[in-house]
Amino acid sequence: MRIAVAQINPTVGDFPGNIHLIKNYIGRARKAGADLVVFPEMAVSGYPPKDLLCRKDFINAIEASLTEILAATKEIAVLVGTPVREADGNLINAAVLMRDRNLVGRAAKTLLPEYDVFDERRYFAPGFDNRPLDLRGMRLGVTVCEDIWNVRGVTGVPSYPRDPVKALAEQGVDFFINLSASPYHLGKQQQRLDLVGSIAARYSRPFLYVNQVGGNDDLVFDGASFLVNSRGQRVLQGKSFDSDFWVFKVDAVNDLPTPVPDIEEGPAAVYQALALGLGDYLRKIGYSKAVVGLSGGIDSAVTAALAVAALGSQNVLGVSMPSRYSSRGSVEDSRELAKRLGIEFRVLPIEPHFQSFLDQFNDDGQAQGDLAEENIQARLRGNILMFISNREGYLVLSTGNKSETAVGYSTLYGDMAGGLAVLADVPKVMVYELAAHINRKREIIPHTIIHKAPSAELRPGQVDQDSLPPYPILDGILKAYIEDGCPVHEIVARGYAEPVVRRVTTMVDRAEYKRRQAAPGLKITSKAFGSGRRYPIAHRWTP
Repeated sequence: MRIAVAQINPTVGDFPGNIHLIKNYIGRARKAGADLVVFPEMAVSGYPPKDLLCRKDFINAIEASLTEILAATKEIAVLVGTPVREADGNLINAAVLMRDRNLVGRAAKTLLPEYDVFDERRYFAPGFDNRPLDLRGMRLGVTVCEDIWNVRGVTGVPSYPRDPVKALAEQGVDFFINLSASPYHLGKQQQRLDLVGSIAARYSRPFLYVNQVGGNDDLVFDGASFLVNSRGQRVLQGKSFDSDFWVFKVDAVNDLPTPVPDIEEGPAAVYQALALGLGDYLRKIGYSKAVVGLSGGIDSAVTAALAVAALGSQNVLGVSMPSRYSSRGSVEDSRELAKRLGIEFRVLPIEPHFQSFLDQFNDDGQAQGDLAEENIQARLRGNILMFISNREGYLVLSTGNKSETAVGYSTLYGDMAGGLAVLADVPKVMVYELAAHINRKREIIPHTIIHKAPSAELRPGQVDQDSLPPYPILDGILKAYIEDGCPVHEIVARGYAEPVVRRVTTMVDRAEYKRRQAAPGLKITSKAFGSGRRYPIAHRWTP
């Protein structure tokens, strides 16, 4: 049997577009002589559709789409992920097998995750009948995403009472296939490889893992589909952060050579994830251009560079908005960055607008240097960017990083204003690593931006470290508290001073009201602010 892998980038609810994409890949697979083409989880509707699944008209559109796909399965089998409405009205998350315009089998997702960004029990009923699917004399052990994750020792993943893979193996399968829509985070690709490899080796059966690619809202799907032999060794590897298509013979899997080149992780992968997520976010909501407020700092520089990578330099606008507290370098460094990126650059000083506030609220019209004056500068800049957005059709990219977002070192309706927070899940130390990656071949981000002390420049001589611990210390504490879920005493045991830890964790908890009003941010760590971290604003619990 020849199997084709269709690693595609669907858009939630774009049924005409998704059907066209699926039919195109069916045609490619047929032309390549494949007997079966495999698509990712929920490829028909896109993932995650969230509460669209509660709409009857949305489900009707899914069923109409399946009818169209079924008509395209002449002389080829198709295994595609889709929601399916049962006779009792319940929805299941299923892998549907079609062949020669007939529905010949399906596998319902058994394990429905409810942790982190997942909320599948809100929409789906679990499947319980884990049976192999027969195709051309071969017994396929088909599972959907979480069904293979019943494994102890994986952080954040619960232990389930059922093991769909074991149930299939006990009935006798020749080949395992998993359809996934698995979001990316640092280290996730190796985690998947280790898991699937261990399953294949345990049951001495080859295993194909097919994953969605593309960005949908805050989630980035990295693709990176792969095939392992019956010894658990990876023999074929799909592209990361891009669509892909490849064909293999099942009976030749164990004869394919190893090793396959390692998957690249670290800043290079994060850069690709952010560029993909940024580009897809704009494309899928109908924008083609982005505007970035360039402060002369590293966060806005990295954001602008990512925007160029995702959208092209002709579609990115950089705006410098200096005040009386801005250094000369903040404008000139921004101008040089824009020149190197090849983007349009404008200088729009906020000083006249700032002075009008001082004249209105201060009796003598002189600056007092308090928090209200600091914040109004950030809000004036946010207003200018939003005016440009409304008038000229640019989407505003906010530039705050995870370290700042965590502790509330940001201004509501100011630097937090925007349609997408590109670096919202990128710790400050990693921002510097991304800058180094961007400059790996030539100096795109000027070294003066990289080496200057981080500053909001909202009062004379201001630097971030006046208000925050040094970023390497802050990021270490934040990772322990947010991603690892450690209590204060465990963070202190890692070598951090208790007063600093308590101060940081208190700042994190008190800033929840700000984060609730922030722009969506792209998830690249194991625990991002947003849908995967649901904390109350009003509470009195102290860690």
